[in-house]
Amino acid sequence: MVFGEVGLSGEVRAVSMAQMRVQEAAKMGFTTCVMPRSNMRRLQIPEGMRIIAVSSLAELGDVF
Repeated sequence: MVFGEVGLSGEVRAVSMAQMRVQEAAKMGFTTCVMPRSNMRRLQIPEGMRIIAVSSLAELGDVF
């Protein structure tokens, strides 16, 4: 599962309701979530969920 907002220069920006998005993804059976690094501050990660936090599309390219 992937969520976030991408700026024109390739930065990945925070979005609202990140906690709810991750929880719903876990309920639906997703095990990996790619999301903005800036949304990680207060995130409680559900058991079994792997989080990949990125700040830019370039960083996302390095992960995959």
